[in-house]
Amino acid sequence: MSSAIRACAFACSALIALAAAAPGLAQTNPAAVAKDYHAPRDAWGHPDLSGTWSPATITRLERDSKLGERLVLTAAETQALEGATADNNAQAAKPTDQKLSVDEVDCGVKGFSGVACGYNNFWVDPGTKVMRVAGEPRSSIIVSPRNGKLPMKPEALARERAAFGNDRVGNFDGPERRPLAERCLVGFGSTSGPPMLPVLYNNHYGIAQGRDSVAIQVEMVHDVRLLRVGGAHEPASVRKWLGDSVAHWEGETLVVDTVNFRPDQTFRGASANMHVTERLTRISPSQLLYQFRVEDPATFAEPVSGEVAWNLTKDRIYEYACHEGNYALPGILGGARMAEKQGKEMEGNRGRVKEEGEK
Repeated sequence: MSSAIRACAFACSALIALAAAAPGLAQTNPAAVAKDYHAPRDAWGHPDLSGTWSPATITRLERDSKLGERLVLTAAETQALEGATADNNAQAAKPTDQKLSVDEVDCGVKGFSGVACGYNNFWVDPGTKVMRVAGEPRSSIIVSPRNGKLPMKPEALARERAAFGNDRVGNFDGPERRPLAERCLVGFGSTSGPPMLPVLYNNHYGIAQGRDSVAIQVEMVHDVRLLRVGGAHEPASVRKWLGDSVAHWEGETLVVDTVNFRPDQTFRGASANMHVTERLTRISPSQLLYQFRVEDPATFAEPVSGEVAWNLTKDRIYEYACHEGNYALPGILGGARMAEKQGKEMEGNRGRVKEEGEK
């Protein structure tokens, strides 16, 4: 074989290897970020992840299409996004014009206006900064696929549409048709996880460690994820809220493996057979790197991977008493019955039920 052919073969092999590794190239190496930092140890010698953490950020799960495969924002883009958020908050903090009718009110929160102003800007806390991982301002939480988008299969979209409303069943026919967060069962937007994602407000997570378990308190709806360290999964017939999670330590990283989801509580329309792997690594005294990978061939054309920076906070987590004084659900259903008596169809009565804060 000539030297030219050998060189070509070597180059081709390298390109093939690079292409095969491409989906994972954007995944951050926690050890490289932490450099010489080693987390303090708990009483059992494990890295200490305990504390209250906040992933609040204006960085969205999916990337703006105009950015293509660019994961890292420029300084100018970052400044523009954070500036626009600050301007919106300042505008939304102004007193409401008392001359406006209910239908004219803009409550300053995206997705809420008029009679749907369940919140104004005072009650929400989605964050004010672009998420930074290893000092890089990120354009999306999703790092793979490279375009920062959920690779939904057409059949998965059809399955999701069929699951929400049809010609016979409306979304206001009973409490079972309403979103889980509205029923105070689990938080909306996958904040309870897994994967655990930042949402419109109540973004805190509290971590407490034991010898053979790790508890993660989720502020929204007051869920607690109990991770069995070194445990085994329950049989597939046992389907739990938040899935069935077991964990193990890989050096500085807590690795969590979750399966056996309920069909009514999955990630972005995934099937109950999805498989979620999470990795939590303390990369500095004040930050955790939270990484996740969702595998579900029935829903996604390829696995979905993402990263979120969790920042240590002195804030305290108070009880989220979701149903105390909550008249929303009976009000919603009562309003639907009144509309029916008047021969009206409520908007959204057929089709997908949207979660709180969703566009």
